[in-house]
Parts: sequence; C-alpha cells; structure tokens
Amino acid sequence: MGFREINSKVVEATVVPGRRLFSQRGAMLAYRGEVGFTPNMTGGQGGLRSMIGRRVAGEATPLMSVEGDGTVLFGHGGHHIQVINLSGDTLYVEADRLLAFEGTLEQGTVFLGSQGGVMGMVRGQVSGQGLFTTTLRGHGSVAVMAHGGVIELPITPQRPVHVDPQAYVAHHGDVRNRLSTALGWRDMVGRGSGEAFQLELSGSGAVYVQASEEKL
Repeated sequence: MGFREINSKVVEATVVPGRRLFSQRGAMLAYRGEVGFTPNMTGGQGGLRSMIGRRVAGEATPLMSVEGDGTVLFGHGGHHIQVINLSGDTLYVEADRLLAFEGTLEQGTVFLGSQGGVMGMVRGQVSGQGLFTTTLRGHGSVAVMAHGGVIELPITPQRPVHVDPQAYVAHHGDVRNRLSTALGWRDMVGRGSGEAFQLELSGSGAVYVQASEEKL
C-alpha cells in the first residue's frame, strides 16, 4: 500500500480491500472510490492494552481507521510530510507527529527512561516530548509531520549524530540515544553558543531532523 508524496505537504494512500490504514483524525483532504473512515479507539495492531498504555502516557492522539477501495489524500495544518518505510525495525516518534501509517505496523509506547535512564527522562523534558514516546514496529510505511521539511541522517557505529532536541523528529534502527551537555564557563557568563543540549544518537539506523526548532 504505502504512501506516495504528491508534494511536500500532501501524500496519497492507495486503499485496498482487506487492508486498513490509520490516520490522525481530520487529516483526510480528499478521496476517490469507496472508502470509509471510522474513529479508532485502539490504534494499529497493539490492541486495547496498548491503547490504555498510550492514554496513561499522554501519547493517545485521536486516530481513525481507513478501509475500502480507492485512494485518499492526507495532509494536516500545512505541515511538511516525510514518508518513512520500515523493514522490521522500530520507529520512535511523538504521537502528535503521526499523520498516517499502515495497519501492518504495531503501535506501542516506550518510557524514555528506558532509552537512557535518568538522562533519557531529562531528554524528554528538554525536547518537549515528555516522559514517553510512541513506537511503530514491523513492515510498512509511516507519514510523519514536521516544520520546514525533513532530512534523513544515517547513523553508523563509527559516526554518531548530534541533534538539537527541538529539531529532532524521529529515529529508527538499532540506535542508542542520550542527552549530552555543552555547558562550560562561557555559558555561565552569558557567552554560550545557545546549543547547551544535544541529543547524541549512536549505533546503526537513521534520524530525521526538521528545518526548524519549532514544535508542532
């Protein structure tokens, strides 16, 4: 199924019988064919337990199921859209950045403390993500939203990537992340670079960075 980029702010999904997808409610722009939209309370293939976990974690963005036979155009708020294809690995992304994803993916929630201990939690607060983030695991496509376009930076064991927490959008792969600091005496006297915190991602995978430090 997947998503086809019409332009930087609109994607098209082909809906076929027997295979559903999920989108943020209100994100449908137009459609052709026999397509139905229904509010979804559980989301993805994670089931009721996963849904309860997301509500507790504050990662329960309202979704709708999309089923039928046709094509649908998705976009929301004029945000830029990036399509990410997963091949059995896990995408880490904030729930409110999800525009649409295929029903083959299992949706879950992860505590940021497990992604770097106390510094993982600090990272959540500094980046505005809170203490939890959403995961999508399996084979399929995801359309995520960002400000000002997105670039994909590969992460290799030899070359970790450092990202401004406010510009971070998502990452996938076998990646470890931690919050690093660059506070020094210059910062103490008001001559710092303004980049006191960076998110360091190491391992094998990719990170997506938006061209803005503005949150959605």
